[in-house]
Amino acid sequence: MAIATKSPWMSMVLLCLSMIASLSHAFYLPGVAPADFQKRDPLLVKVNKLTSIKTQLPYSYYSLPYCKPNVIVDSAENLGEVLRGDRIENSPYVFEMREPKMCQIVCNVTLGEKEAKELKEKIEDEYRVNMILDNLPLVVPIKRLDQETAPIYQHGFHVGVKGQYSGSKDEKYFIHNHLSFLVKYHKDEQKDLMRIVGFEVKPFSVKHEYEGQWNGNNTRLTTCDPHAKRLITSSDSPQEVDVNKEIVFTYDVDFLESDIKWASRWDTYLLMTDDQIHWFSIVNSLMIVLFLSGMVAMIMLRTLYRDISKYNDLETQEEAQEETGWKLVHGDVFRPPAHSDWLCVHAGTGVQFFGMLLVTMMFAVLGFLSPSNRGGLMTAMLLLWVFMGVLAGYASARLYKLFKGSDWKNITLRTAFTFPGVVFVIFFVLNALIWGEKSSGAVPFTTMFALVLLWFGISVPLVFVGSYLGFKKPALEDPVKTNKIPRQIPEQAWYMNPLFSILIGGILPFGAVFIELFFILTSIWLHQFYYIFGFLFLVFIILIVTCAEISIVLCYFQLCSEDYLWWWRSYLTSGSSALYLFLYATFYFFTKLEITKLVSGILYFGYMLIASYAFFVLTGTIGFFACFLFTRLIYSSVKID
Repeated sequence: MAIATKSPWMSMVLLCLSMIASLSHAFYLPGVAPADFQKRDPLLVKVNKLTSIKTQLPYSYYSLPYCKPNVIVDSAENLGEVLRGDRIENSPYVFEMREPKMCQIVCNVTLGEKEAKELKEKIEDEYRVNMILDNLPLVVPIKRLDQETAPIYQHGFHVGVKGQYSGSKDEKYFIHNHLSFLVKYHKDEQKDLMRIVGFEVKPFSVKHEYEGQWNGNNTRLTTCDPHAKRLITSSDSPQEVDVNKEIVFTYDVDFLESDIKWASRWDTYLLMTDDQIHWFSIVNSLMIVLFLSGMVAMIMLRTLYRDISKYNDLETQEEAQEETGWKLVHGDVFRPPAHSDWLCVHAGTGVQFFGMLLVTMMFAVLGFLSPSNRGGLMTAMLLLWVFMGVLAGYASARLYKLFKGSDWKNITLRTAFTFPGVVFVIFFVLNALIWGEKSSGAVPFTTMFALVLLWFGISVPLVFVGSYLGFKKPALEDPVKTNKIPRQIPEQAWYMNPLFSILIGGILPFGAVFIELFFILTSIWLHQFYYIFGFLFLVFIILIVTCAEISIVLCYFQLCSEDYLWWWRSYLTSGSSALYLFLYATFYFFTKLEITKLVSGILYFGYMLIASYAFFVLTGTIGFFACFLFTRLIYSSVKID
C-alpha cells in the first residue's frame, strides 16, 4: 500500500536514504574480527600498492614483473582505501599454518628492456613492496644500534638496492627476489586454535642457479636446497637487474609461537622511534598553551568586570561624562559588514567542518577508527562531512538573516558549492597529474562519480534543508540599536593595524598544534601509522580555546580603539593560523622530505593547500563565533539609553 505524503522534505529524506543504499558498496568497511586457524589451514598473502616517500606516487604491485597467480582477484575496498591509492590483490604466496617451507620456487622471469627499465626506476626511487596477511601489514625488523631494545619495524621491503659489486666502480641495480617470511601466531591451548599476531620478512637478492633445464616448481636449485641444508642467510651473489637477465623468485616461511595476544598485535606496528620526544613535546606544548590561555582569560575577566561596573555606575549616577572605550561604538558595532554574504558562507562551512572533526575524533578516541581498519578514517570523514551539510546551511542562513538578507537560496547555493567546489577543482587537477603518471593513486571514474553523487545528491540537499530550517526561525535581535549613519573611525595606532593584528593573532593557535602537526605530516608523507588520537583530541580542544581567546582579546582591543569593523577581522585573526600552517608545510617539504620530481612536489603543495584552506575555515569560524558571543554578551550587560 502506497503512503501519500504532502511534505517535500520527507521525499527528499527518502531520496537521500535510497542514494546511501545504492552507494553502500563504495563504503564497505572490512571486518576486523579475529580469524582462527588450525594446523595446515591455508594462509593467503595479499599484495598492496608499491609506495615511495621520494615520489609519493603509488603503483600497482603487478606493474612490475613479479610472479602472478593464475587469476588476479581484486579485494573489496572502501572509499578511503581507493582514495589512498590502495590496490589489494591476491598473490602466488600461499602458506599452510605451522608448515614451514624452505626455498620454495614461485616463478622465473626473463627481463625485457621495458621491464628492466621499470625495475631500475623503482629501485632508484626507493619503492617498497607492501603485503598483507590476515589484515596485518608486512614489516621488516631492523635492529637498533644498542641491540637491547626492541627493533624498529619498516613497513614493506624495498624492491631492490643500488650499489657497487665485485670491485666494479659502476653502480648497479639488484632486486630482492628471495623473501624469508616469519609468521608469528598466538595459540589457544584449550581450543587448539591459532591467531596470527605478526608478519615479518627479510628480503635477499640472490642470483639463483639450477641444474639442467627449467622445470617450474620442480626445478632443483643449487643456490638454495632444503634437502642439502643450503639455505639463504645472506646475499653473497646478488641478482642484477638488466636486459635478458633471468630472475628466479623464491621464498622461505617459518612460524613462531608468540605470547602476544590478538587484541594487542597492532601494538608492535604502532611503536614510534621517537615516542619519548613525542610525548614530552605534546605535554610541554599543551601546558604552555593552557598557561597562556589561563592568563588571557583572567586578564579579560578582570578588565571587563571593571569596565562594565564603571559604565553602569556612570549611568546610575547620571554623570554627564563623555563615553569612552568600547561603549562609545555601541551604535555601530552590530552594523552588517561588507561582503556579509561571503562571511555567512565561510562561517557555515566552518560549522560543518567543526562538526565533522568533532564526531570523527570522538569515534577515533573510542577506537572505532584504528589503523587496522584501512581507509576507515577517510571514509568516516567524508560521510560525516556530507551529513554535516545540515549544520552548514543552518548556520549560514541564521547569520544571513541577522544581516537582513532575503535571498536565502543564493546564500545556500554558495554554501553548498564554494568550499567543496574549490577542493574538487584542486583534487581533479591533481588526480589528472597522477593519472598522467600512470599511478594506481589515480581515483577511478566510478569513485569520482560516487564523490560527485555524494556532493550533489546528499550534501547539497541537506544544506538546503538546514538553510530552510535556519531561515524559517525568527532573526536574532541585537542587544543594542544600530545608528543610521556610521560614525567615523579614528586613526589607529600602528599595532592596531588590521594586517598586523591579524598576522599576530594566528601565531598562538598555530603554536598549539605545530608539534602535533609534525607527526601528522610524518604519518601522511612518510607512510607511518598515526594512532595517538587521545592527544590529538586534547590538542583540538586546546586549539578551540586558543582561537576563541586570542580572537576575543584582539576584538576587545579593537573595540576599545573605537574601531567597530570587527566581523571580518575576528574571522581572519584566528584564521591566519592557516598561513603559518602552509609556511610550516613548506619548511617540512625542504627539510624532511626527499621529493625531487615536479609532479610529486605539485601533489604535496596541492594537498597541503587544501589542508590549509580547511584549517583557515575551521579556525576562522571558531574565532568569529567566539567574538560574536562576546560582543553580544558585553553590550547586553551595560545600560545604554
